Amino acid sequence: MNLNVTQQNLYLFLPSKVSRLAEMLSEQKNISIVDAITEIYTSDTYRRLETEETKLWHLGPVALYEDLSN
Repeated sequence: MNLNVTQQNLYLFLPSKVSRLAEMLSEQKNISIVDAITEIYTSDTYRRLETEETKLWHLGPVALYEDLSN
């Protein structure tokens, strides 16, 4: 069994990361969850998150939120 994260299987991690990040963003900015998800998917943070070689997928929701806020 291959347990390595690659560009081909990274997409499996992203929904849970985006979900938690969207909850935080929605709460902190007092915006709808749809607006939060849109903000995430159009961000530089997400572009880097979906690229395996950046290793951003290692980060938890708080660190991702901080990255998104910068």
